[in-house]
Parts: sequence; structure tokens; C-alpha cells
Amino acid sequence: MRTANAFDIEGTLSLFASDAVIDDVSVGDAFVGRDSVRLYLERFFVGYNTASRLLSLEQLDDSNAVVRLDFTGDFGHEVGILKIATNSEGLIVQVDADLE
Repeated sequence: MRTANAFDIEGTLSLFASDAVIDDVSVGDAFVGRDSVRLYLERFFVGYNTASRLLSLEQLDDSNAVVRLDFTGDFGHEVGILKIATNSEGLIVQVDADLE
């Protein structure tokens, strides 16, 4: 969240596996691979001047969590749910994103 809020694309990408997927129902698209994740971050975080604030975090097991975030930006205000899965190296492999 810190790197995304700072619009640090390289720092945020370093948290993702090379074959990571962001499946964002709210935008109607899935972003597969690091280049596509970069596009997602540039378009929806930098492009909309998005700031995220943690509302809750539920750790399901060692590699899965559900995060509830407050998003503000040029689009206004939204609350989102991210289901995040990581690999054995701690890199993000899957994010299922949607808005409440």
C-alpha cells in the first residue's frame, strides 16, 4: 500500500511474481503478468491519483488474505475488497479485486 500510494511503480511491481494476475471485476478485466500489472497500476492508481487506506486485514492462512481498503482519488471515493494470494517466496501471485 505504501509503494502504491507513493506511485512507486517499480517498488510496487517488485512485490508481484512475474506471472501475477490482478482480476478486477470493477473494471471488467484481468491483468496477467508483470507488464499488465504495470499498466493496471499506471492506469488506476497513478492515472486517477488513487490513495488507499487500510480498513481491515483478515489473514486466512500463510499465503492468503482478504484486505478491505478505502480508495480516494479523482474518481471520488470507493471501498474495495482485495483477495490476495502469495507464493512461497512471499510474492503476490493473484489479486481478486472488487468494490463494495
